[in-house]
Amino acid sequence: MVRLCAAPHSPTGAAPVASSAMSARYYTHFVTESNEARHAHEWSGVVELSYPLAQARSSAELRRLLAGNFELDAEDIRILQLARVH
Repeated sequence: MVRLCAAPHSPTGAAPVASSAMSARYYTHFVTESNEARHAHEWSGVVELSYPLAQARSSAELRRLLAGNFELDAEDIRILQLARVH
């Protein structure tokens, strides 16, 4: 859903600026476990998603998304810490 500002704020009368839904940000600390040395690492930082994770499955869903980015199986991702950044 795209939201538009109701009042024009431009002195030239330009069209209102469109904005998209806010993203969901999570501080994540995780390790990638693999038999290949190039994949055995510890990572931490903010992960930004276009939608919030489902509360009940947040860890499993994030593992699946991270694994896809690292070209690993979800079982190779171990999340140590996960917190929503507001």
